[in-house]
Amino acid sequence: MKLVQVRKDSYYDSVFLMLASRGVQKLPGVTEAIVAMATPMNLDLLGDLGFDPASLAGLTPNDLIVAIDADDEAQATAAAQEALAGLNRKKADTAQGNGLPRVPSLGAARRLLPDANLALVSVPGAWAAREARKCLEAGLHTLVFSDNVSLEDEIALKKYAVSKDLLLMGPDCGTAIINGIPLCFANRVQRGAIGLVAASGTGLQEVSCLIDDYGAGISQAIGTGGRDLKNAAVGGMTSLLAIKALALDPDTSVIVVVSKPPAPDVAKRVVAALRASGKPAVAHFLGLPPSPDEGNVAFAANLEECAVLATLLADGRHDLRAARAALAEGPGDDRFRRPSLQRIDTLAAAEAARLSPQQKYLRGLYTGGTLADETLFLAHAALGGARSNNQTDPAWQLADPLKSVGHTIVDLGDDIFTVGKPHPMIDPAARADRIAQEGADPACAVLLLDVVLGYGSHADPAGACVEAIQTAKAAAAKRGGYLPVVASVTGTRNDPQDFGQQVRTLEAAGVIVMPSNYRAARLAIAIIQAAAHARRTA
Repeated sequence: MKLVQVRKDSYYDSVFLMLASRGVQKLPGVTEAIVAMATPMNLDLLGDLGFDPASLAGLTPNDLIVAIDADDEAQATAAAQEALAGLNRKKADTAQGNGLPRVPSLGAARRLLPDANLALVSVPGAWAAREARKCLEAGLHTLVFSDNVSLEDEIALKKYAVSKDLLLMGPDCGTAIINGIPLCFANRVQRGAIGLVAASGTGLQEVSCLIDDYGAGISQAIGTGGRDLKNAAVGGMTSLLAIKALALDPDTSVIVVVSKPPAPDVAKRVVAALRASGKPAVAHFLGLPPSPDEGNVAFAANLEECAVLATLLADGRHDLRAARAALAEGPGDDRFRRPSLQRIDTLAAAEAARLSPQQKYLRGLYTGGTLADETLFLAHAALGGARSNNQTDPAWQLADPLKSVGHTIVDLGDDIFTVGKPHPMIDPAARADRIAQEGADPACAVLLLDVVLGYGSHADPAGACVEAIQTAKAAAAKRGGYLPVVASVTGTRNDPQDFGQQVRTLEAAGVIVMPSNYRAARLAIAIIQAAAHARRTA
């Protein structure tokens, strides 16, 4: 029984909607529950899920949709009522303020905090550009968490921001750390001398957390939004201004840039800005082979190497050449805790020896898009191809993102998985279902997972996966096989989830926990390669 209820002109924050969906999905008889705003993308996805198009006609992004699929009409109606009641409870709780002041306008907020110089915008995309413009006009650096902002609006906002020497972070900027304060999805890292500019959210998290683990710290971590470097028309305006600011910052001695593949001309301008800064710098462009180092700029091959080089350069004992030499010597300094590739190969051979001949494929189930991409680039090159919903090559795109084929790396934070549902970093339940699904596939040879901690993330992401991991391992054992599960934990010891406990939870479930996403991917790939070699030589 499919039921759709609509509340016209009833906007709710996306986090409220995610939490409402999560609560209703657990009700008896409910097979699908989507609580979302009526954006064009959400309407299309609801149509694909079989909800009546007539019930969705004429809606706007400011209209609330509650779509329920349940065993019968009574259960569907009860679920819809609970979803609306849950939203009302959340709104009432927020209205009470929880000790935080609430104001009706930007002007009122400015009067309350006259010395503030940064604003965060999280409103529907249709109004985000207007609100961001108001903040910039008020002389505020602005972080736009909202997505669905047009390219034209982004370009106009960034041109205006640059003209006023203000940072416009975003749109769709999910992570930043400003003056030691984590914003949106970010981690509690120690302060230090490394300034980070990132066009990727979990890329920023991974690098900043590794830097923290290595004993160094972050002066500022500035998110830019994904189009800033990728789109030639945007031209890296925020990135270039951020590099300029960090170059002038006396508390920043090393500058790091992390991005998915940028537009070629934009990459050249970014590298030129790093060179002009005069400070040691590290750049990592995911998916592109690293260029030879240029003057004061090192090009890292992966997120882990990016963090290691930045740490070495920040300690005052290494110039770029010395940092490269230290990196080439291997793990060396115990603070990096980097298992050598020889140790990885030895561990991989032992794990591969326990697999059955039918087990051939790597299955990566990711909550972080940049971490999924890092693994995808590695696996695609090393294994002769890997499919993904993030693949840009149509020949390697998953026909159905809900079903793995061959080697598959899935970004579960993609829109197709999150319509009306919490992002998997907020609620890992959807990944738990997919873990069990992969475990039931006799061809699955390795499960590879990320666990992302920090503000905004689930209170116990490792614990939320354990039961599914055990189910998947038990299914493989029942077939006479064995299922290795490899993971990395992106976080710090000061994050609210307790980094050490997250690692212990995973290891108690038989998961091999590696110190970075790069090392986890290398181990998973090495297991696949070792198993393939054993089959060929048998």
